[in-house]
Amino acid sequence: MSKSSLPSRPPRERALLVGTAWKGQPNPLSIDESLAELALLAATAGLAAVGKVSQRLERPDPKTYVGSGKVGEIRNRAEEDLADVVLFDEELSPRHQRELEKALGEDVRVLDRTALILDVFAQHARTREGALQVELAQYEYRLPRLTRAWTHLARQAGGGAGRTGSVGGVGLRGPGETQLEVDRREISRRIDHLKGELEKVRAHRGRHRAQRRSSQTPTVALVGYTNAGKSTLLNRLAGADVYVADQLFATLDPTTRRLKLPGGRAILMTDTVGFIQKLPTTLVAAFRATLEEIAEADLLLHVVDVSHPNAEVQAGAVNETLREIGAGEIPVVTALNKIDRMPPRELDPQAGIPISATTGDGISELIAAVEHELYEVMAPIRVVMPYREGRLISLFHEQGKVDAEIHSDGIVRIQGRLPRRLLWAFQEFREGVTETELG
Repeated sequence: MSKSSLPSRPPRERALLVGTAWKGQPNPLSIDESLAELALLAATAGLAAVGKVSQRLERPDPKTYVGSGKVGEIRNRAEEDLADVVLFDEELSPRHQRELEKALGEDVRVLDRTALILDVFAQHARTREGALQVELAQYEYRLPRLTRAWTHLARQAGGGAGRTGSVGGVGLRGPGETQLEVDRREISRRIDHLKGELEKVRAHRGRHRAQRRSSQTPTVALVGYTNAGKSTLLNRLAGADVYVADQLFATLDPTTRRLKLPGGRAILMTDTVGFIQKLPTTLVAAFRATLEEIAEADLLLHVVDVSHPNAEVQAGAVNETLREIGAGEIPVVTALNKIDRMPPRELDPQAGIPISATTGDGISELIAAVEHELYEVMAPIRVVMPYREGRLISLFHEQGKVDAEIHSDGIVRIQGRLPRRLLWAFQEFREGVTETELG
């Protein structure tokens, strides 16, 4: 077979990147650094970044986000670079997107960072749960952006885009209704359906977590910036077979593996979706069932790509997201990953444990730190519990250290120390106890 007859890949779409900064905008990255990350996202989505434009603003323009002069510059650059897509490094409002599409012409599409991340997620969701979560986020993003020219729904639902009186073959148009109104109603119905399906997933996960808790097997959630090496670490620790690639959001779907610690006790370790700067709120909401695996873990293992020039900023973005999802108070062990990619140098021992998930360096020290945090780091606590909570009373004696205990009128007052991973189980019984009552 001749070379000319071999099948070739279709050319990648060309993207012009647009970055902005304005007063009061919370962004620890510079415009260039943020655009570099956007270029990686674009590459993951199959786009080729062919140029970039940036602007510093007093505030976003209410009509076109960037100033009118900058819109003209973007249009000219898109023509020069033969760009198919103009990609903004912020989430555009529906109005901004409509006005920019008008100003830049029909030959280029306008996408924002949120739409790009949603597309990357859609490409990498491999399970039914992941697909449901991404689809919900996509529809919630698209609903306020519907225009009369919008035809995605008909194509996605399997119907013809030009058919009269139906959207994807579903539902008839009522008297005086526009196709846009039918589309909106159908998307709203689909959103409700997806939320219902994800509630079932959430309930299923909740039952599994309850079973794990009843077995007293601690759970450790791997968290970190996207591409920090979480999946590689899980594969190293537990012999898992999680897909690994040097790209952003290579894995979305949570994977849980059982791991035996050196002391003989077992833990469950879960790899979760990676975080990123400006993570879309629609994604955080849609991935609630998955993120609960983090929020209800006994310990977080925060994987930081210490070889990255913006490692501290990435770690800060992860910590901020953890606070947003209610996981900010969970104990953390930090792994400073990818030391094999940097020249030998001293790392602050307070910052975390240096490791390489690829070569195995530092893994034994990391496992020792996880075991120490789970079983040896104790926190003081005082509780009042009724006798019917016999399982918790026994748990306190088995896993903790009791300093004082008083029984009276069907209740027990205990003062002592517990492994921090167990504090959540006693939370509702901590109120109303004083040191005087416990002597």
